[in-house]
Amino acid sequence: MKRIIFLLAAVLVFASCSSVKISSDYDSSAAFTSYKTYRFTDEAKTIPGINDINRNRLLTAVETELSAKGFTKSEDNPDVLIDIQLKAEQKQTATATNSGYPYGYGRGYRYGWGGGFSTTTINYETYVDGTLFIDMIDAKKNQLVWQGRGTKTVDPDATQKKREENINYAVKQIFTKYPPKPELLK
Repeated sequence: MKRIIFLLAAVLVFASCSSVKISSDYDSSAAFTSYKTYRFTDEAKTIPGINDINRNRLLTAVETELSAKGFTKSEDNPDVLIDIQLKAEQKQTATATNSGYPYGYGRGYRYGWGGGFSTTTINYETYVDGTLFIDMIDAKKNQLVWQGRGTKTVDPDATQKKREENINYAVKQIFTKYPPKPELLK
């Protein structure tokens, strides 16, 4: 359990930038073109399971992407609230490898087609998939209108520079799904 908690703290440290699996969902009745200002929720400012350094990296990456989308920060009267959540899921894969001499009685003893001897080795690999959720909530209606998700295998041994690059990359990829395409809103 302590290992999972440790890995949850590192959930944003993706193994490599190239394969973040992204997806999104949205409320088709939301007026996305009217959203211009944002504020982080109190929960987003205190994301559990992540250290302060990575939390600040994450918040900065989200601010950068929102700014690129034309948003400005407004603590007083935002159009949308931005919430951030993390989820870590421990997974395991198994790989079987056969070795030996299946068509004889061992090396050099090819007298017949007997059962031979072979062994099967099973290797287990345990890893953690981390998912980052970025939620956009209509501040007036207090209703979720958009959610972007990015999932990747966690690399707990990434360098400081790589962590920052990976966080920025993951957030940028998630925001490629915002705003929803106009043809999808009809």
